Formats: sequence, structure tokens, C-alpha cells
Amino acid sequence: MLWVNLRRGLIVSAVFFVLLGLAYPLATTGVGQALFHDRADGSLGRNGSVLVGQQWKGAQWFQGRPDGDDPTATGGSNLGPRSKELVDTYKKRADALEKQGVTPSAHLVAASGSGIDPDISPEAAYAQVNTVAAARHMSDDQVHALVAAHVQGPQWGFLGASHVNVLELNEALAGLR
Repeated sequence: MLWVNLRRGLIVSAVFFVLLGLAYPLATTGVGQALFHDRADGSLGRNGSVLVGQQWKGAQWFQGRPDGDDPTATGGSNLGPRSKELVDTYKKRADALEKQGVTPSAHLVAASGSGIDPDISPEAAYAQVNTVAAARHMSDDQVHALVAAHVQGPQWGFLGASHVNVLELNEALAGLR
């Protein structure tokens, strides 16, 4: 009787291994690739994932939120509005933006709650137009039009706010040359 139960247990384990360990993952991967190919591969651009914020060095690029380069370091700082450290950090970031000729805004000074937000507000992108245009020796109108072309409205027309994906915007900017 022990051997019969052991044999049944092994057969059931093998069947579930094939179904849940092989067939199901292959089926979901196949459906994902067939129906959502652009998202199933991680939404990659030429320089990274459009779902993860990145740092851009230099005035010739649009700057995203100051979240850092480490996508594993997600989460906020847990510093409250009365924190001197937080206020000093914001002042330092705002001063650096003003030195570049960019009017500081919340999306350019404050880190996101997740620590990896890839988007900024259209206002934050438009605030950088003059600086990026001057650094690239382009007209303000040309760079402004590029930003306008990359403003994405709320999801389904009513969820969330309009935003600009910084990676997609910078990749389009690199493609202008």
C-alpha cells in the first residue's frame, strides 16, 4: 500500500509540474508576446526601460525626477515636511536647477514616492526647453514642439494627470541630430 501511494504521489507531482511548471508559464509567455509584445519585453527603449526613471547628465538632456540611478533602491526617504535634511536637499536641488537656467518645480526637486518614476509633468518639461535648446544649439520652438509631441494625457482620458516620459523624450531629442 505504501508503494501504491508513493507512486500516485509521484504521478500527481509530475503532472502538476508539467502543467504548472512548464505548460502554464509557456502559455502565459506566448499570450503576452502575441498580444502585448511591446510590454512583455519590459517596455525597452534604446537606453533603458520607459517604466524606470533614469538620471541624465548635462544641460543637453531633459532631467527627470531626482530619484537616483539605482532601480533597486525604491521607496521614499520617509522624511517629513519639517525635516531640515529634506528642506536642505530641496534647496540644493532647486539651486542646481536655477544655475542651469531652469525654474524649479515639484517634479524636478522632489523625488517620487516609488523612487523610480520615469515621468514628469508637462510644465516641468517645458521649464527645461530653453536650457536644452541652448545646450544643443537648437531653436526654442523646435524643442518646445518636441515636448508638445511627447505629452501624454491621462490614462483613458480621465485617470491621472498629463505627463511626459523623460526617456522617450530624450531618445527623440537624440534622434533629431
